[in-house]
Amino acid sequence: MKPLLLYVEDDVNLSFVTKDNLELAHFQVIHCTTGTEAWRCFEQHPFDLCILDVMLPQCDGFTLARQIRQVDTHIPLLFLSALADKDDRLQGLRLGADDYLTKPFSIEELILKINVFLRRSRKSPASPTDSSQPIGSYQFHFQNLTLEKDGHFQTLTHREAEVLHYLITRPNTLIRRDEILKAIWGDDDYFMGRSLDVFISRLRKRLSQDTTIRIENLHGIGFRFLA
Repeated sequence: MKPLLLYVEDDVNLSFVTKDNLELAHFQVIHCTTGTEAWRCFEQHPFDLCILDVMLPQCDGFTLARQIRQVDTHIPLLFLSALADKDDRLQGLRLGADDYLTKPFSIEELILKINVFLRRSRKSPASPTDSSQPIGSYQFHFQNLTLEKDGHFQTLTHREAEVLHYLITRPNTLIRRDEILKAIWGDDDYFMGRSLDVFISRLRKRLSQDTTIRIENLHGIGFRFLA
């Protein structure tokens, strides 16, 4: 069965071309032109991934992302927006997006990112092949994107899981910023560096119930994971 994508974009010409290319790449695409329409659609269909513009009629993309994350913390979420300011990008990431692409964009890059996120999200939550890793009093299930503590589960986004996995496999070691960025984002430009800071902040909150766990920030150099 083809993956089902929710694509929210009010630009008629851009959405026609993008939707056509996504369908040629063997995705099913439901296209919505307003945030309100997209939310109704999200409630009715089992989407595999969401692609959101920010500037939308009726309900903007940030509000829509917040609504989606309140009911589903697992589904991959990508912003595709003309808003290129770093504050807009960081706001999108703080709302739980896995990535933020700016217009004009490469359709090949978009399809590549979609395929990467879909591959990582297709593990069943009950998959017996998923091995857990202890982190202090937590259990981290990388394939299933979950953190477990005392029977309570948190579902991570794909990026959160990738960054956490990278850190815990290199405990008590200085990990340079550019090393993490190149390994996970494929580049180490300024915006990606700010994105990494957002994900580190989110992980600190995720792990805050165990005071023996620390992610040290060595200013201008990198991070050290201690547990």
